[in-house]
Amino acid sequence: MMTANPFAYLMLVFWPVVSWIFFTKLDPARALIWTILAAYMLLPPVIAIDLPMVPDFDKYAVGNLSAALAVLVLLKDRFAVLPSSMLGRALIALYVLGPFATVLTNTDPIEFQLNTVPAMKLYDSLAVVANQFISLLPFFLARKYLATPDAMRAILVALVVAGLIYSLPMLVEMRLSPQLNQWVYGYFQHDFSQSIRFGGFRPFVFMPHGLWVAFFALMCFIAAVTLFRVGPADDRPRYAVLVAYLAVVLLLCRSAGPLLYALLLAPAILVLPRRLQALLAGVIVVVVIAYPLLRGLHLIPLDQLMDVAMKANAERGQSLQFRIVNEEVLLTRAAERPLFGWGTFGRGLLHDPITGAVNVIADGGWIITLGAFGWVGYIAEFGLLASPVLLFSREALRQSASALSPYACAVVLVLAVNLFDMLPNNTLIPFTWLLAGAVTGHAEALRAAFHATRKRGYEAGLRSGRTVL
Repeated sequence: MMTANPFAYLMLVFWPVVSWIFFTKLDPARALIWTILAAYMLLPPVIAIDLPMVPDFDKYAVGNLSAALAVLVLLKDRFAVLPSSMLGRALIALYVLGPFATVLTNTDPIEFQLNTVPAMKLYDSLAVVANQFISLLPFFLARKYLATPDAMRAILVALVVAGLIYSLPMLVEMRLSPQLNQWVYGYFQHDFSQSIRFGGFRPFVFMPHGLWVAFFALMCFIAAVTLFRVGPADDRPRYAVLVAYLAVVLLLCRSAGPLLYALLLAPAILVLPRRLQALLAGVIVVVVIAYPLLRGLHLIPLDQLMDVAMKANAERGQSLQFRIVNEEVLLTRAAERPLFGWGTFGRGLLHDPITGAVNVIADGGWIITLGAFGWVGYIAEFGLLASPVLLFSREALRQSASALSPYACAVVLVLAVNLFDMLPNNTLIPFTWLLAGAVTGHAEALRAAFHATRKRGYEAGLRSGRTVL
């Protein structure tokens, strides 16, 4: 049990004031970005303010609610919660309301000789529904305020600035070991052994794990690469220095996955035209969506993948083997209640038959969602995250390259790779939902502009008498 100091809870309570300052000093787009991003960077991880009859207020919920409150109260603005497409509306309804069905199908306790995992009750569904809605707030807000090419650029600039700021505590922890969360908030947020990799230390700073920090460093690096390619020629030497510096920081994070993503994304942004960048993002997302189905049908050559990983690096190969073995066990468990899952309280995990202690580890976001909320929950969550990328890719196919913002293409690629990273890790954060909302709004705007252009062309044809009656 982690015990935080009073300052940790004070920071959670104080964050709406920070958000208020952002929204009074910055334009709404940048204020939204920094409210969500800075909360993720600075607030204490893992812990939450636990009050009766309401959802837990952790760093994610506090950041999301602070942004929504500032928009509603300070800006006196309103934002739509439903996208324009029927598919998007159906996915949001499934995501928010699906937990009711999960509760109704999990009213039985899971009993062991010395312990019992409780049944789910109506109160649990209300709490989960509230959490689901709160998690979507960055999506709703970003769809309204971050849909323009200028807002997309603001996202990338914020990531570069955030990466430069955060690199300082990251470098400190790379040298001294992860200590900042202990020093500032009074507790360590994970297993310390997880910080030791490749003869050094992974930084954790104020994030849940070193993998989260490494993926954050990846996003900052890709943002810098994008600004280097599309920025003014006079600024490129400065951006080249930023790219090199953030590449070194990413390398020192000592996480293989983000390094491999960087090797894919950086050349794609530097070399590929915009349309191909959008299509690459679409292909990545299709792979993600298909992965659980292919795993369930045993169509992925797992043994061969583990052999390749073992030959490349024994330590990483053993880690992959551990994940795959656990996922196979969890897939079997999820298949027992495939539609709506096992619910919360760890009901979808495996337990010791005597003590009831959990004896399996779920790493990937996809298997956690599948076990807790079943295929309905998986389709809702991953569909909401994947559909913006697919919508943007569709617009990239039918519109001219000049209509595609290079900043939007980079944001779409980052979102797609974040979704891909949810196969091995549970790296879904509020900033992911913010990216998904921004891409959704941008794709909808491209679609509206395309249809408006076609309509004007049709009306011009009518006026010129080129219509056959």
